Order: sequence, then C-alpha cells, then structure tokens
Amino acid sequence: MSASTENNSSWPELRTGPMITGAALVGAGALIALAGLAVGGSHLFAATRRWIRDMDVPPSEQARIKWAQAKGAAAAGTAAWQNGASAQGART
Repeated sequence: MSASTENNSSWPELRTGPMITGAALVGAGALIALAGLAVGGSHLFAATRRWIRDMDVPPSEQARIKWAQAKGAAAAGTAAWQNGASAQGART
C-alpha cells in the first residue's frame, strides 16, 4: 500500500477551525433566540394579564354564565323534544 492510498478514505477531510467557529455561531444564535423568546413571552404574558384585569366580566365568571345558559338551553330542548314526541303520539 502506498501513502496516497492510505490518505484517500471515504471520509471528507475537515479542518477544525471552521467547525469550531460554526458551532460557536450556532450556539450564540440559539442563545439570542432564547433571549428573544423570553422577552417576547414575558411581554405577551403581561399584556394578557392586563387585558383580563381590564375586562368588565372576568373569564371565569363569563364561563359560569355561558355554562348556565347551555344547561338551560339543553333542559329546554329536552323538554320540548319530550313534550313534542308525546303530543305527536296523541294526535296520530
């Protein structure tokens, strides 16, 4: 075997300098992205809390009201269906 045959392998020849620089830039970019997510997320959280605090009816109370309306509508629909079914049976 000659020296040129030993150097010619299936793997590419890589220099460590550009690889280290690339890894450092990727790491720095990831840190900047995390910082951006933290700043944006904290602003979004604070704005949402302000928006909820400024509401006339808090979301928990509004959900309670809508639940009561839905239960009433379901009860009315059930009663109408049962009364309608017995009324139709009496007519036929």
